[in-house]
Amino acid sequence: MPRSDRPARMVRHMYHLVVFGLAFTGFAQMPIFKRYYLADVPGFAWTADYYLNHRIHYLLAALLLAFFTYVIIVYATVWRSRWQITRCGLFSLGLWSGIVVTGIMRVMKNQPGMHFSPTTTMWVDWLHLGLVLVLGMVSGIMALGRRKILIPRS
Repeated sequence: MPRSDRPARMVRHMYHLVVFGLAFTGFAQMPIFKRYYLADVPGFAWTADYYLNHRIHYLLAALLLAFFTYVIIVYATVWRSRWQITRCGLFSLGLWSGIVVTGIMRVMKNQPGMHFSPTTTMWVDWLHLGLVLVLGMVSGIMALGRRKILIPRS
């Protein structure tokens, strides 16, 4: 990818930091950090605070949605004529889409006056977590195999 087309290094680092933060705060909303004594490590007591992690997760999700909007606009206006999305990229986009949709459903469920049945809530939670785990595995495999999301158009 030519240097002028690439997102700035700072943006890529911010993306990775936001995704790590989302994964961390997402798992922190389950009581695993208290259960497995991470919250007892000095400086990590905040990991056991469900509501703090919940708010941080929402903030990071908003940042990620802003980043996705930026990338979609840049791809549609600048990158599309020179770059095409690979199959691995399309698969990752599908996983991200599922994560965003189930995340929005989780936010809706937490609003006052909104009611999902316990079965629907369970399926949305499991689907959200499952998609995150699959995306993590796919991202790891893509990184090990040096697979790219975008390749130059021939």
